[in-house]
Amino acid sequence: MKTNVSYYQNKKEFRLFVTQSYSQLIQLKKEGDQASFNALVLKIMPQIRQYINTQLNVAIRKGHFSKNKFKADDIIDQLFIEIYDHIEDVKQENDFYVWLFKKTNDLLEDITVEEEFDEFFFKNIDDYTRPEWDEMQEKYSTDGGGDLLLIEELDDMSYNHNDYTLNQVFIENDEKALVQKIDKDLNDEDVKHHIEMVLHNLPVNMRTVFELATTQHLELEEIAQIRHNTLEEVKQLLSDAKKALQISLFNRYSVN
Repeated sequence: MKTNVSYYQNKKEFRLFVTQSYSQLIQLKKEGDQASFNALVLKIMPQIRQYINTQLNVAIRKGHFSKNKFKADDIIDQLFIEIYDHIEDVKQENDFYVWLFKKTNDLLEDITVEEEFDEFFFKNIDDYTRPEWDEMQEKYSTDGGGDLLLIEELDDMSYNHNDYTLNQVFIENDEKALVQKIDKDLNDEDVKHHIEMVLHNLPVNMRTVFELATTQHLELEEIAQIRHNTLEEVKQLLSDAKKALQISLFNRYSVN
């Protein structure tokens, strides 16, 4: 299993670009140059768009609304308005990136509903056998195709898939042996598809915290601000999500 180091570095570089754009956006608004303001905002949307599509894909698969009811562009358009109208609420440039995700999360919460959580799945995750996991994966892929591809412009460089890896699930030194044992049975696509399937079955708060922490590389304190949670709540949600993923991966792939 290869670690996608360049992807992580690009995420960090992207965040730096967003942060450095803040002062320029403030200046463009003062000058009344909304066209240039919007053009710069458009350049800082790629990772926001990815996050929106991930959340909408899950909501559609859960049956909360039809595929054509909402698109990422609907939320992006509203986010443009929110940024232009309220960017002065951001006190310093280092807060801008987190503020963007908070605004995005609030817009998503306005159109999605609190889903019913399959408590049986979470409580019994340790009991599923490899054949049961395989059957679940097949059903997940058949029902939704694994990826609903909400945005049409798939050749757009701003679109990034979530390349989930074992390193996002197993991070402690004492887990290295476990990772090596599982890794021998896995390729990149195996782990990606398995993590997608398990996250799909986890409650929205766990899934969102995992997504923000691992694919958007936000700090736990920042996620707490975005989701209006306490730091301890975020820590517990991330821990529960990783535990569920670890158990599922071990039970499915470490069988000799």
